[in-house]
Amino acid sequence: MDREVILRVENVSKNFGGVQAVQRVSFDVHKGEVVGLLGDNGAGKSTVIKMIAGVLRPTQGSISLMGERVDSTSPREVRERGIETIYQDLALADNLGITANIFLGREYRKKILGMTFLDERRMREQTEQILARLKITLPSPRAQVRDLSGGQRQSVAIGRAVFWRAKLVILDEPTAALGVKERANVLELIKSLKTQDVAVILISHNLTDVFEVTDRLVVMRRGEIIRELNTRESTEHQIVHLMIGSEN
Repeated sequence: MDREVILRVENVSKNFGGVQAVQRVSFDVHKGEVVGLLGDNGAGKSTVIKMIAGVLRPTQGSISLMGERVDSTSPREVRERGIETIYQDLALADNLGITANIFLGREYRKKILGMTFLDERRMREQTEQILARLKITLPSPRAQVRDLSGGQRQSVAIGRAVFWRAKLVILDEPTAALGVKERANVLELIKSLKTQDVAVILISHNLTDVFEVTDRLVVMRRGEIIRELNTRESTEHQIVHLMIGSEN
């Protein structure tokens, strides 16, 4: 693959006391590529993601974004450098509107007669622009997040990541508990991220979804990477056997 490497994980390990959760994990993610990070429960996926997101520091090894090493254990600093992680709980403020969630903690302000106010019009207009760019259909930008469906909430979280120019978006089970139509909408949104040249790491137990949107698969078992495969050259049956340790 000739596309630019956005993320490089090199020989990363993580110990918790005497327990080795992740061992010598290495993989790349390229610009505009969707990589499925797969494995059964306890395979080490969450630990790897937390190290990339800045929640945990590797015991050894390195993580680089666009060639620059990421050593921070501050999730906020990692986000500012262009890595956005969207967990299952989405980290949205239910009592706020769509626009307020997209700009939460990074609000635009303006001065009038020496006094500072939120620039609500500018934020609302830019919210409408990013939703249109990603072909996301939602109620008014003023709509409360608590009134949105699961798929719409996922769309807000993904839209926020793209608006703030994320170079890499990590999606943790984005279609879990969604209906058929909403799941299809989220999958289309993941495909749209590719057209925006955003790199994506997808964690999902739904292999049908994984095979629909990914380019490559990284399979983990017991804290190690067992195999990397091209999605088009793989089958769900093969992946299941790799995950449970019964591959031939």
